[in-house]
Amino acid sequence: MSFFVKQNSIVRTIWGRHDTVLFIFGGASAEFALNKAVDWLYFTGRLPADPIGRLFSTVTYARKIVFSPEQVALQVIDRMRAIHGEVENKRNATIPDWAYRDVLFMLIHYSIASFELLERKLAEDEKEEVFRTFYRVGDRMGLKELPLNYNDWLNAREQHLNSNLQKSKYTKDLFKQYKKHLGPLRYQILVQAQILVIPERVRSLLNFKRSSWLKPFVPVYKITRKLKIDWYLISGLLPTQYREEIKALNVV
Repeated sequence: MSFFVKQNSIVRTIWGRHDTVLFIFGGASAEFALNKAVDWLYFTGRLPADPIGRLFSTVTYARKIVFSPEQVALQVIDRMRAIHGEVENKRNATIPDWAYRDVLFMLIHYSIASFELLERKLAEDEKEEVFRTFYRVGDRMGLKELPLNYNDWLNAREQHLNSNLQKSKYTKDLFKQYKKHLGPLRYQILVQAQILVIPERVRSLLNFKRSSWLKPFVPVYKITRKLKIDWYLISGLLPTQYREEIKALNVV
């Protein structure tokens, strides 16, 4: 059986651990809030009503693509495009291509940053493999002006960060909703986790501190991983309604 992502791919390793996926989710949630096209996510009202659930659904779609047979993965991508098309029809406008590219670029960046935080530095060919996986997703969705390799992506990513982000009323509201749905303690942990993986441009726009008080705990957490007791630590920090879903992310 042919899979969209090869079974020995570094991409499966990255997306096969719940803690790595949580950092991907956390970092993306910060950058999502700054995107100039975030109003599209407010159009249906679902994002502010359930920001954790909506962002988690994006992660779920990505994981389905990573771990599914090729034909199933292609169907998932086509369904994603169709869902966005339905929203466009309701609003009688078109989501700009750069907004779709931004989401792909986030998945690439946070996949690499989160893995390197919790595991090790990736080799250049492994970074290329991460890029290539999400390039294929974007290509299937019909996106234009996609960079053709990882090095080109680095330049495009920098341009997107400088051109497509802004702190707006949606930024403030979305972080307000994060705090409301997570509670004060979990919200503070989220922010500290975001600082560990977000680019400097995102940190600056959000006025976050340069250092996170979580950083000294990362080596300690890695030890709990080796002892296979990390889940007991993580589960206590998660909202109850998401614990089983997040635990199920662990497949490696």
